[in-house]
Amino acid sequence: MRIDRQQAFSGTTASDIDAVALEAHLAQHIAGFAGPLTLARFKGGQSNPTYKLVTPGRSYVLRRKPFGKLLPSAHAIEREYRVTAALAEAGFPVARPLQLCADDSVIGAAFYVMEHAEGRVFWEPQAPGLSGADRAALFDSLNATIAQLHGIDPATIGLGDFGRPQGYVGRQIKRWSEQYRASETETIAEMDKLIAWLPGACPADSDAAIVHGDFRLDNCIVHPTEPRIIAVLDWELSTLGDPLADFTYHLMQWSMPVSETGAGVGSLLGHESDPGVPAIEAYIADYCRRTGRSGIPELSIYMAYNFFRLAAILQGILGRVRDGTAANAEAAAMARQVRPLAETAWSFARKAGA
Repeated sequence: MRIDRQQAFSGTTASDIDAVALEAHLAQHIAGFAGPLTLARFKGGQSNPTYKLVTPGRSYVLRRKPFGKLLPSAHAIEREYRVTAALAEAGFPVARPLQLCADDSVIGAAFYVMEHAEGRVFWEPQAPGLSGADRAALFDSLNATIAQLHGIDPATIGLGDFGRPQGYVGRQIKRWSEQYRASETETIAEMDKLIAWLPGACPADSDAAIVHGDFRLDNCIVHPTEPRIIAVLDWELSTLGDPLADFTYHLMQWSMPVSETGAGVGSLLGHESDPGVPAIEAYIADYCRRTGRSGIPELSIYMAYNFFRLAAILQGILGRVRDGTAANAEAAAMARQVRPLAETAWSFARKAGA
């Protein structure tokens, strides 16, 4: 049965956090915080569980690590807190973080609290319901936002040591190959071939920039009435790295395998002719114009790498289903996208000469 992504992932459900303990902690650590506090868990988000916190005077958002056994280096909310604090000061659209708590004893896992950005979340990349003009403007805002991110000098905002940009894609291939093996639940021939081929095909670093790692429309808050991005969310995978790797990840929506259940990552396949959806070539040209590039000559290699990386990320979700730590009810269905993603990655690898 196919789910309605907008309905399945929008809104909130019951919280599994001790509200009394959390309220006492926040009253001590956030200026102006005053209960009573009510909590609800957002349905969307399958990595770090996210909650809406409501008090009589103000709303907040909390993100925590999952309870239980975790993969090495995953769920790095401390890094999310640091990068969003720096970006907020630099004027980049994020939800400003307010307090980080690394003490597991407060609610059972490390967490941080940020401002609540009031707006819309579109769980489908074609932004259903918008007019053609508004859809075109929203895509342009997405393009401008990722270009703005890649134009920020990390050192000038205190993030010069946020990662090692040299060899970023090569390290990502190694990391996600290892994470995939740690979570592997079945043999997928294309993943095995990609793990063997990608290290030798890895493109040279194009530049060094802050990379989001999971930049797409459903990780953004859109203004309540205007077609523009007001906050980019989910910075768990952010680091310093190759901006072209980050941008080409964002381009995957034009080639994303369509999920049979609707639980996987959204796709523009079948929506290319919707009013306002730009052709991928035009979208690439806009990004290159904004970032001063002449083009992306190794596009197929970058796309193979990114589809492989997403397959490994979703395999990690499947591993958490196996281990009982998955945060989203749709996680198992989402993880069924691993094989189609691997097949798409290998098709791009073949285009690149594999």
